[in-house]
Amino acid sequence: MDSLNALLEGFATALQPQYLLYAFFGVFIGTAVGVLPGIGPAMTVALLLPLTYTLDATGALILFAGIYYGAMYGGSTTSILLNTPGESASIVTALEGHKMAKAGRGAAALATAAIGSFVAGTVATVLLTFLAPTLAQLAVQLGPADYFALIVVAFLTVGALLGSSVSRGMTSLGLGLLLGLVGTEVLSGQQRYTFGVPALADGIDVVLIAVGLFAIGESLYVASRMRHGPVQVIPVTRGWRNYLSGKDLRRSWKPWLRGTAIGFPIGTIPAGGADVATFLSYATERRLARGPAKAEFGRGAIEGVAGPESANNAAAAGVLVPLLTLGLPTTATAAIIISAFQSYGIRPGPLLFENQPELVWALIASLYIGNVLLIVLNLPLVGMWAKVLQIPRPYLYAGILAFAGLGAYALRFNIVDILILLVIGVVGFLMRRYGYPVAPMVVGGILGPMAEEQLRKAMAISQGDILYLVHSPFAIFAYSALAVIIATGLWLKRRKAKIEASPKLVPTSAISAIEEPKGRR
Repeated sequence: MDSLNALLEGFATALQPQYLLYAFFGVFIGTAVGVLPGIGPAMTVALLLPLTYTLDATGALILFAGIYYGAMYGGSTTSILLNTPGESASIVTALEGHKMAKAGRGAAALATAAIGSFVAGTVATVLLTFLAPTLAQLAVQLGPADYFALIVVAFLTVGALLGSSVSRGMTSLGLGLLLGLVGTEVLSGQQRYTFGVPALADGIDVVLIAVGLFAIGESLYVASRMRHGPVQVIPVTRGWRNYLSGKDLRRSWKPWLRGTAIGFPIGTIPAGGADVATFLSYATERRLARGPAKAEFGRGAIEGVAGPESANNAAAAGVLVPLLTLGLPTTATAAIIISAFQSYGIRPGPLLFENQPELVWALIASLYIGNVLLIVLNLPLVGMWAKVLQIPRPYLYAGILAFAGLGAYALRFNIVDILILLVIGVVGFLMRRYGYPVAPMVVGGILGPMAEEQLRKAMAISQGDILYLVHSPFAIFAYSALAVIIATGLWLKRRKAKIEASPKLVPTSAISAIEEPKGRR
């Protein structure tokens, strides 16, 4: 009941005209940028992060939540109309959705994606509403050693599970930890790894790391691989009768619910994120299909769009559970969201619900509002999003680079920040070029200083006794759960790999659209 009352107070804040406007602008601009080919949610939120700097904390986080949800939905438009998944979680949508579009049913594919996103997002947000406060109440009792154990779990699981190689993931994590150590050490006041550059004395802002890797690095990588010439977009037939029919609704509602049930729990743990959830959802729908519906798989089955899109958006809401309650990111996008909180001096974690309840409940309420705005926007404006896809590539990526540079300069109005941004961007391009995941690097840059702080506190309390790090039942449980999480995540990745390898499930053309090169062994 306390959660319900707090949520109602959050709605009282989120429904104020200025915050409604922020939510509307967030989902609109998030969808518009997320629709563009080759730009996934992580890159979208990193690129648009500077937009929130002039707003108050509540308005900025509501705007940012709208951008996040809008970007998560936008990828389905690219996959369905262009057959170009912007990220791995959109591959499955492209499989059946693009075939539906080629058969003249693009409007139905986009409609089931939009409604499925709304259903999954709403159900998952309800679960977030009641699960997050309970988890926060338990987590508030944790000490420094327990927090350090949680951060170690985040380090190892994210480094091991993101990307195709554990060693490359851990290398990326190590680079992020190194960037997190740059600056002035808190206790001694000594500068570390600054090379005598005064601008580095305060450290490297996590926004520079996120924007450099996802905006600059991704833009260079995607632009270097995109084909030349005009983009061939399948037109969408207008008219409400071309959207979902009664038969389509009867075939879609169960996949929407099953996708939600698959996506939300996977989103809450670092076990592969939305891409694993979408592949598992697709495999489930294909296995459960009967009669004519089963024969349609591979030729444009609506269940193959409804289930994975629901799983995708449910996983996005699930990511917010460990982020808000423990301050731990389980995906690259979640790591960038943490940087948004930190830019306002807010640390996500168990004390967030206790110290700033008005802000966090207004944020959760805005997720409900954002889901409604998304469904209202995306069904009537399908034709406009199709026009956005036709923006010439040179203009698109030149605009991204310029916008990223302006955002970096706006941090401290220091030209050195732009140079740091470019260096990190080139590093991000090379990492993508040779198959190194960039998400662990962002996680390392954000959680590295937090891990150092908690470790120092634990060592001060125990007077240097390292066994203090495993003295509590929670710490022991966390390290034991680490082995289970990694084992589960690796099993899910192998399951996903088997699904990808099946010629009946995933055609090579869809995977090659976003596949990272294997690099040199």
